[in-house]
Amino acid sequence: MEDFTISDDNLDDLKNKVVIITGGSSGIGLATVKLFVESGAKVVVGDVNPPPEPEKPKVTYFPVDVTSWDDQAAMFKKAEELHGSIDHVFANAGISPKGSFMDDQLDENGELLAPNLRVMDVNLTGCMYTTKLGIYYLKKNDKGGSIVLTASASSFQRFSVIDYTTSKHAVLGLMRSLVGNLHPNLPIRINAISPSWTNTGIMPPYFFTLLGNKVQSPDIVARSVVVLMADKSRHGQLIYSAEGKFKEMDGSMLSHVKKMLGSESSEPEEGVMQKILAYGEAMKAKQTL
Repeated sequence: MEDFTISDDNLDDLKNKVVIITGGSSGIGLATVKLFVESGAKVVVGDVNPPPEPEKPKVTYFPVDVTSWDDQAAMFKKAEELHGSIDHVFANAGISPKGSFMDDQLDENGELLAPNLRVMDVNLTGCMYTTKLGIYYLKKNDKGGSIVLTASASSFQRFSVIDYTTSKHAVLGLMRSLVGNLHPNLPIRINAISPSWTNTGIMPPYFFTLLGNKVQSPDIVARSVVVLMADKSRHGQLIYSAEGKFKEMDGSMLSHVKKMLGSESSEPEEGVMQKILAYGEAMKAKQTL
């Protein structure tokens, strides 16, 4: 699991490609929009807030709440109408919690209220909506395309921000579960990024001052997004970025898990599940005869 670099040459093959980005008006999303434009791509941005700068010729903005299926579906439909097809999707929109999951909120009778799950709604449900729509529209493209999800360095570590960490573990699970369902069965690749501390609006400015040089620019993270789309050999990868360095994490992690299980798991769960699914399909086929 060695560090690797991303040069400008790694970002070729994006000229005139159509990319949809959620959460593209700030932070990592905005930095990625700018990098796509520099690479010659056409970008459709969905966000609850408009971009801080006026729209450029190759950037189109739609007001989108990612927790709304209707908002996202309308954005994808309009993007296809505008550009004819969609090549890549970046499911990036995310938020941090405004309170702690451990805090108790009581009603007027002193009864415990349900926790606020807005973080799960945005970070997970919104991501799943984007992914489902992305698969649907990319299947229409004869050349296929790719989807990149924004996970986090907290996706594979213990991290005490409970609802945020839970959502990002789930995003990694979404990517992993889709790997076998997409390429090569469909011409669609799925990957994810897992940035470490990055200077975005998701945390207050004083927080990054305390961290000092451990914080990276969102411009660095944007490069990991673009290389996952531009490099057609990348599928099922999780790129970690920290202080301007990149590592592919998932291959090594899954390999280590396999070694740890050893003879206790003679056949991986995925292999067993594929047999179950194949059996189910065969039974369905018999019933229709």
